Amino acid sequence: MIFKILTMPYPIDKKYTALGLILLLLCLGYACNAPEVAPKPLVLIQKNDNKVLKEIHADEKAFQLDTLFKNKVKKNGFNGCVLIAQREQVIYKKAFGFSDIKAKKLLTTNSAFQLASTSKTLTAAAILLLYKQGKLKLSDNLQHFFPHFPFPNITLSLLLSHRSGLNNYLYFAPPYCDANNCYKGKIFNNKALLQLIYTNPPPVYAPPNKKFNYCNTNYALLALVIEQVSGMSFADYMEQAIFKPLGMYNTWVYDTQKNALHSNKTIGHKGSGRVEDDGFADDVLGDKGIYSTVDDLLKWDQALYSETLLDSTILQQAFMGYSNEHQGKRNYGYGWRLIEDAKGDKIIYHNGWWHGYNTLFYRRPSDRTTIIILSNKYNPSTYQIKGVLSILDKNSGAIEL
Repeated sequence: MIFKILTMPYPIDKKYTALGLILLLLCLGYACNAPEVAPKPLVLIQKNDNKVLKEIHADEKAFQLDTLFKNKVKKNGFNGCVLIAQREQVIYKKAFGFSDIKAKKLLTTNSAFQLASTSKTLTAAAILLLYKQGKLKLSDNLQHFFPHFPFPNITLSLLLSHRSGLNNYLYFAPPYCDANNCYKGKIFNNKALLQLIYTNPPPVYAPPNKKFNYCNTNYALLALVIEQVSGMSFADYMEQAIFKPLGMYNTWVYDTQKNALHSNKTIGHKGSGRVEDDGFADDVLGDKGIYSTVDDLLKWDQALYSETLLDSTILQQAFMGYSNEHQGKRNYGYGWRLIEDAKGDKIIYHNGWWHGYNTLFYRRPSDRTTIIILSNKYNPSTYQIKGVLSILDKNSGAIEL
């Protein structure tokens, strides 16, 4: 309408001129006040490349993988979702069992699971993103953000690589919290944890940078740093800075007030199949607390190749081992476990275990192999992927994580 009015030959009826100007002003006003355009979701890895599928024997592998996981269900009671990709091709994706065992609600490949410690990969990414933007330095001391923190010389780099020497809050905090997950009448969350460290400093495991010690306290504190620097809640920052830009629309941070909004949220179960009750430290985030799906984790996996969020220089730092006091093939970077496999390929991965959930996120960049296994019924077989690797590699020399 506007285009026609502006291009009509003179003379034109005054009423059309007035109407055109009104519409034009309205549209210009909307344009000035329109919200920023959301970033385009990350494109998933290419699917159905028949040449590559044939080269990697995808049909044969998919059949063998299906047999393997059906046996895992039958023999080990596995309950969860699986996605396996190789050379930028999804060759196997399937759901087994129930989202809610008592209600007999079936899982789908769109079901969302608590990632447990696999959440650390995303928390680390948030810190590295703020570092990329120049809003913090990895050499920054924790006391730079929290002046009253009782332990000096602990940098963000040491927190990321588990070399801070701090004690694990899962061990020192329970005596101060009651059965209702409260600390001094308030929910025990990250802020309550920080307050507890102020008022009752726990003994340290080691001096800073002395040795590697996997410790959930490190990542709970990193979540607080993210809030301090961004001026947003941890949940909001993760959604705005990472989940939305990557199109991870089925990924969110745990929130007791908002959990009911997610119809695809699963329930955590004990190995017996009984529901895992809410318990101590569920509201502490950063070390755990992110829910996601196999497809969304694949988007996260692919973003690391495409450098959508973090460039190669920063990712090299993230995938570098910082704990070398013990000789061996296993190490830890910034939010990632690392291992050199039998063929010398670097494996970048993280496992998780919390509240009845077991998670495995395995990446082998040399051939872009990705294994994602999410379970909501406690089951150690989730981490046993030697059989999966043997099928993918057509050998029996694969090692367990």
